[in-house]
Amino acid sequence: MNKEDIARRIYETAHITGTFTLRSGQVSNEYFDKYLFEAQPALLREIADVMRGLIPAESEVLAGLEMGGIPIATAISLASGMPAAFVRKQAKQYGTCKLAEGADVRGKRVCVVEDVVTTGGQIIESVRELRERGAVISVVICAIQRNPAATEILAKEGLELRSAFTMEYIKSVMNN
Repeated sequence: MNKEDIARRIYETAHITGTFTLRSGQVSNEYFDKYLFEAQPALLREIADVMRGLIPAESEVLAGLEMGGIPIATAISLASGMPAAFVRKQAKQYGTCKLAEGADVRGKRVCVVEDVVTTGGQIIESVRELRERGAVISVVICAIQRNPAATEILAKEGLELRSAFTMEYIKSVMNN
């Protein structure tokens, strides 16, 4: 399946309309429900294959952000053989009290994996926490970039955003 076909499948599977408040506080009349495409194994595999090509060669660990980045990081990990860490929004308050479960990120070159990025707010918070725990992070990969401004916002935090798809691209495929 080529990139255009994958974009079409993402749209057909996960694009919904209505009134939605995004994490950023912005209100949108359309939404990509990433859980709808992440729950489809064949489509998730195709998305993971595209995203695998975005990972910097020097990366040692994939870090999937709670919750939508976790299935994608798992799929990429299975396809690439690269270990994965699963990053909570907050360190749990019991048991091991970890922020990142799975692969150790301390001293490792980590590639952050996210599903849909609008402003990157959660990415920034998570990266700061991971860096405090010794992770070396310079690249974030995502399935869908909703807002072009996210690239600049993340750059101010020393992060390069690499997107498998942008909302504009997906829409342009559907309009052709």
